[in-house]
Amino acid sequence: MSVPGAVTDPDRLDARELRYAGHGGDGVHAYLAAPAEAEAAAGVIVVHEAFGLNDHIRDLARRFAALGYTAVAPDLYSREGTPADGGMDAVLATMGAMPDERIVGDLVGAAALLREQPSAGGGVGCVGFCSGGRQTLLAACSSTAIDAAVDCWGGRVTALETSPERPVPVLDLAADLACPLLLVGGAEDGNPSPDDLRRVRDAAAASGQDVELEIYPDAGHAFLADYRPNYRPQAAFALWARMTAFLAERLHAT
Repeated sequence: MSVPGAVTDPDRLDARELRYAGHGGDGVHAYLAAPAEAEAAAGVIVVHEAFGLNDHIRDLARRFAALGYTAVAPDLYSREGTPADGGMDAVLATMGAMPDERIVGDLVGAAALLREQPSAGGGVGCVGFCSGGRQTLLAACSSTAIDAAVDCWGGRVTALETSPERPVPVLDLAADLACPLLLVGGAEDGNPSPDDLRRVRDAAAASGQDVELEIYPDAGHAFLADYRPNYRPQAAFALWARMTAFLAERLHAT
C-alpha cells in the first residue's frame, strides 16, 4: 500500500522504546525515533489516537524522523494500560477517566524530553490524531511548551459538558492558544464535523495566534490511518504535504 512519507531506508534511523518523566514525575512509556546521524533538529510529539501507541503511530514517528525531526510518541495509557479488545465502550471509558491536567503534564514532559536530546535545535511541534487531536489542542491552549500544533480530527473539541477529569471544555480554552495551529478534518466526518472545526478556528482566533483550517473532500474520520478502512490515499498524501510544510515553516532550527 502506498502511504505518504514512507520510510525507504530504516537503517538511517535510530528508534527505541523509553520512559520519561510525565505529569507528577510519573514514568511514561514512549517511542523515540531520530535520524542516526542527526544535526540540530526540531522535535515533534506524535499523539496517538484512541487505540493507543500502536505500530501505525510508531511508523508515523519514523516518517517524521526520516524528514530530519526527532520524534517522540508518548503512550498516554501508560498508567491504565491500552484498553483491551472490549469495543469502543471500553476505549471511551478509559479515555474519559484520564484527567486533562495529567494529559497536559505528560505532553509537556514529552516536549522537555525532545529539548534535552543531544540533537535538539529549533522548536517542538505536536501532532495528534482523533483523541490525540483533542489532546494536542488541549496542550497547546494550556501550556507554552509547544511551538506549533496540528489537530487532526480531534473528537469532541466542541463538547461543553464537564466532569472532574475534564473541568473546562477545550472550546472554552481556545482563546488561550499559545502557538500556531493547523486544524484538519474530513468533509464526511461527524466528530468533528467541518462546522465543529470552524467553531474552534473562530474561538482560537481570539488568541492572536495563526490558526489555519484544512477540510479534505471525499474523506472522513482518521483518513491518514492506513491500517484502517477509513484510509483515503489522495487526502492522506495531501495532508502529509500540508502538515509537514506547516511544521517546517514554524519549527526551523535556531
